[in-house]
Amino acid sequence: MDVACAFPTTLDTPDNIAMAESLGYVRAWVYDTPQQSPDVWMTLALAAQRTERIGLGPGVLVPSLRHPMTNAAATATLAALAPGRVSVAFGTGFSGRRAMGYGAISWSFMDAYITAYRGLLRGETVEWEGKRMRMLHPAGHAPARPVDVPVLVGALGPMGNEVARKHADGLYVTFQPPEFMREYSWVPYLAWGTVLGEGETPDSEHARLAGGPGWALAYHGAYEFGGPAAVLDLPGGEQWLAVVERSPAEERHLAVHSGHCVELNEADQAAWDAGGHSILTDVTISGTRDQVRRKLDDLAAHGVTEIVFQPCGPDTRTELERFLDAAGSHLKPA
Repeated sequence: MDVACAFPTTLDTPDNIAMAESLGYVRAWVYDTPQQSPDVWMTLALAAQRTERIGLGPGVLVPSLRHPMTNAAATATLAALAPGRVSVAFGTGFSGRRAMGYGAISWSFMDAYITAYRGLLRGETVEWEGKRMRMLHPAGHAPARPVDVPVLVGALGPMGNEVARKHADGLYVTFQPPEFMREYSWVPYLAWGTVLGEGETPDSEHARLAGGPGWALAYHGAYEFGGPAAVLDLPGGEQWLAVVERSPAEERHLAVHSGHCVELNEADQAAWDAGGHSILTDVTISGTRDQVRRKLDDLAAHGVTEIVFQPCGPDTRTELERFLDAAGSHLKPA
């Protein structure tokens, strides 16, 4: 299993990616979340200038946020800055859309979008929104076409699997890994958590800061995919929902996604304090060094080929170091 990392795009991310490279991580994925982050492509370009080996890519791009020509041109630019190191993943938009009040894009739109995007990178004339277009970059303005970069698709259900089979070089997975991921030879799995010290309890301040943001996704995801009733099934769910429902209905998505993947928001903190921390090790890759390693063994046995760890909390280096140490035998030489 390859050991990669991910970062919620911040102004510090290029330096954090350089740090991850120095520690031995094989790839860094960066989120496309414009409602809370700097631009993903600008961030990756800066990272390319500060690194030499580590793989780079957006994980995941949300197609509705940019015209396919814009993403194709940005991909070509990054491929010129970091030749042989670029991969691109696409998803239907969890935080990248739901945090702005939208639902996920349709798989038919994803199919059409990746068709156009890959065609543009091959140097073809494609049709988008009823118009014919092609990458017209003169020599020196972008790499000559075709621009060949691996493409992954984030899919959980059968419709997504069909699109991935058609377009993808691999499957980008988070939340509950689907059984069909065994069909793919490259399966990065995005995960959160923290390595706890021996005797450290799940309600420690370190666990809250470093494991809490990933733990909170259980509540965010339950609300978005299952509604309020699903949240009530979680410990502290009643307290979480009470905070969210103080907001007007048309703005509740703001209360849900504030601090997403970075810190606990007010609702998350209410759930944590009400006993929600008790499921930290169930919903994240958190635990002692040995417990984390066993969780990685299980993921590898089910078809994950690349673990993608997002560090949280105030000490990024220590979180990256502890996770890499826990990964142990799973780490492939850089």
